[in-house]
Amino acid sequence: MTEPADALGNLPTQHGPGIPVPERGAWLRRGISRNGGPLVEDREVVWLQTGPYFADSRGFAGVTSFDGSRVHFHHLKGEPGEDTGTFRWEGANLIEWGTNTDGSTFLEIWTPLSADDGNTGSWAGVSYHVVRVGRHLVHVDARAGTYWRM
Repeated sequence: MTEPADALGNLPTQHGPGIPVPERGAWLRRGISRNGGPLVEDREVVWLQTGPYFADSRGFAGVTSFDGSRVHFHHLKGEPGEDTGTFRWEGANLIEWGTNTDGSTFLEIWTPLSADDGNTGSWAGVSYHVVRVGRHLVHVDARAGTYWRM
């Protein structure tokens, strides 16, 4: 199974560098481990990605960048900050080891949602960001993130 990341959120060296996130995807979180604790799931979390744009139902959205090993999630709307994750495939799931700006670490397991049907896009205004992938839509504003399945 998965091994913990180091303090910077990097995978153990035997796994090599991480991979970029898929250009188009809808993902349901199946579990999170915070600071090396047990893997739990305390609520439904959906992350949508289209090109460099992402939205997370926890209440943040923005753009991603890849440095050749890690993915950086630059929060432009909603919850401020940036988190950095190293990804790898484990079967159909994406496994993410990461670090938040406060130095805390996490491991998340993401399972793909069916997203082959429908349009894909990203729209942002002064106070909101919306990402749609197939029938999945996440809206983020200063108050919250909201997920809809159409």
